[in-house]
Formats: sequence, structure tokens, C-alpha cells
Amino acid sequence: MPVHQLSELTWRDVRALGAERWVAVLPVGAVEAHGPHLPLDTDGIIARAMARAGAERLAGRDLEVVILPTLAYASAPFAQDFAGTVSVNPVAVTAIVQDAARSMGGQGAAVLAVANAHLDPMHLGCLYRAVEEGASAGLVPIVFPDLTRKPWAPRLTEEFRSGAAHAGRYESSVIMAERPDLVRDDVRQGLVPNPASLSDAIREGKHSFEEAGGPDAYFGYPAEATAEEGRETVRILGEILEEAVMAVLDEGVAE
Repeated sequence: MPVHQLSELTWRDVRALGAERWVAVLPVGAVEAHGPHLPLDTDGIIARAMARAGAERLAGRDLEVVILPTLAYASAPFAQDFAGTVSVNPVAVTAIVQDAARSMGGQGAAVLAVANAHLDPMHLGCLYRAVEEGASAGLVPIVFPDLTRKPWAPRLTEEFRSGAAHAGRYESSVIMAERPDLVRDDVRQGLVPNPASLSDAIREGKHSFEEAGGPDAYFGYPAEATAEEGRETVRILGEILEEAVMAVLDEGVAE
């Protein structure tokens, strides 16, 4: 089955989607600081890569897949003190995701899969509310595999699991694989390791990158990043999205 980009279709193309079940995929990122070496759209790039990889795997299961334009704006309070960061009201994020589910479900989608790459705790809360409130409102199921939790987190890299992964080796590797032209590689190679864990900082009640020990908006080991690791990470992210979607679709069939 093909993978479609919604923005490239006409309304008649969408109306003509003939599969019994088709899947809408919404990449979700943020516009926020990612160290001195990665673009502000880092999360968006990773989300689109995850969406593409997952969509290709779902298409291999004879499902028609439509990838929506990226939701680029999110709640990003941890990075809001850094130039270029755009942090929006969390209520707006929840509403947009729910409205996307309402729109796509009304046009025949069996599920709205959220390919999320932005891990600010406030933002994750927005997505959980979208899932829970959407279910209560009878919307098409919203599938959101939270990469920070089991069973998904253990499948990602050691640096990611440590919590020291914002603009570090994990994210830098994916951007090197997806958009090497946007990496300030001379800067990246000179960055010293920052093993401070954002996860620990969040549990301790910290509220910003600076409070968490990231005065340059990066954590982890960006100088160790490789495009090869990035390609492998994208593959795993695609598997995660595929499995999360299939669990919901298979449950629906069983019922």
C-alpha cells in the first residue's frame, strides 16, 4: 500500500481512500534550542523520520497511510530562556491533537498515530490528556507511544535511557542521518560531554535546561554521534510506531 503526504493530496484524493482501514500519522515536534550545533527544528526532523519509517512499515502490512503536516509548536518551558524557542499554551496542543483525530476519524481513518519527538514533561502531559479526553469523547483512537516509558524506552540507546540525551549523541546522530546539512559539525565535534540527566533533574523539581545543568542547551555526548547510529535509531522508532498502531488495530478487530 502507498504512503501519502496529506499536504500533497487533493480533497478528492482523500475522499477516494478505499482501504477498509487507513492510518493517519501526525509528526509532533517543537521549535526549541538544541545546543549550539543542531537546528531549532531538531524534534520536528526526528518526528518526521519516525513517521516516515513507521508509515513504511505499516504500508507493508497492506494499510494505507497518510502522514499529516508536522505539528511544529509545543509546550517547551525547559528551553524557553533560549533564543528561538517557541513555547505555546499546553491547552492548545491538546486541542490540536484532538481536533486532528476528530477530523481524520470523520474522514475514515481508523487511528491517529502520534509520532512524537518532543519530551518536555509538560508536553507529554498534553499528549496524555489528548489520548484520555479523546477516548472519553468517542474520538478515533489516538496512539501515542511515549518513548520515555516502557516498553519503548529500553529499546533506544544507552544515552537516551540515561536521561542525558537532549541534543546529545542520540539526537545528533539522527540529524546527521536525516539532515547533515543542518548540523554545525565543527561545533559538535568540539563539545565536551555533559552527562547531567534531564530525567533526574525533572524528578528533583528542576524547571529549565540551565537549572538541570545544561547552560548551552545540550546534554549527553554529541561529539560521539554518527549517522550510522542515527539511521538505526530511526529504524527502531519506526518499529515502535508500527507496533503501537497495530496493537490498537488488532484490539479493535478482536472486539
